[in-house]
Amino acid sequence: MRNILLSVSYDGTDFCGWQRQDGGANGKPLRTVQAEMEKALLKVHKSAVSLHGSGRTDSGVHARAQAAHFFSPIDSIPVKNYVFALNSFLPRDVRVNAAREVPLDFDARFSATSRTYRYFFCCSESQFASESRFSWHIKRFPDIKRLNEMASVLSGELDCASFAAAGDASISTNRFIDYAHFYPEGEKLIFEIRANAFLWKMVRTLAGTLLQLEKRGATKAEFQKILESRNRKNAGVTAPPEGLFLWSVEFDGVRRHP
Repeated sequence: MRNILLSVSYDGTDFCGWQRQDGGANGKPLRTVQAEMEKALLKVHKSAVSLHGSGRTDSGVHARAQAAHFFSPIDSIPVKNYVFALNSFLPRDVRVNAAREVPLDFDARFSATSRTYRYFFCCSESQFASESRFSWHIKRFPDIKRLNEMASVLSGELDCASFAAAGDASISTNRFIDYAHFYPEGEKLIFEIRANAFLWKMVRTLAGTLLQLEKRGATKAEFQKILESRNRKNAGVTAPPEGLFLWSVEFDGVRRHP
């Protein structure tokens, strides 16, 4: 028995998120990344294999490097061959990009020390069709200095309840944020944030709130007040899913609370 860690990228546009959902509105399973991956694992192993991700992504959200592990009952397959084998059975909008063996007690979720997300804004007047699935078209270039002044509040151990979607089932709304900042890349603006973990729709709510505040000329103090209110009603809009990427999952830092 071996524990295999995969790095997985996907275009989330046509998926109902990462997590398997067997009971859709019509009683049929919904199309999810985990379900497609487990179908491919079944074909490789000739028996059912469960896949465990580092976290969930919502409908329409993408990943450059989602981390997921599974236990393989077959010892004869070289680890590097899992990349080719699984990709031969996966749809084009999911790719395995790397595979490596990890200790049996390793868990893609509970061994992770941080996750990094990037949110992409398209700031040009018109957007290429090929980019419409992967960025939020806002048609203007915001004030990056003002955005980063507000984003500087997002550092250290914080109660992030103001940015959690209704229905978030987390035991605690505290998260440890390593950094959050905005930077330009051509005609795009990128919001990057790294934390030990995130609340449901937290990154999208932060992106939408900060953009709204910047547009009306709000201050760092105003954003701080929203954070400290612990009330989602005081935050702004939730940015659409197409701009969000799970960019990386880190395992070499300090393990903090769940």
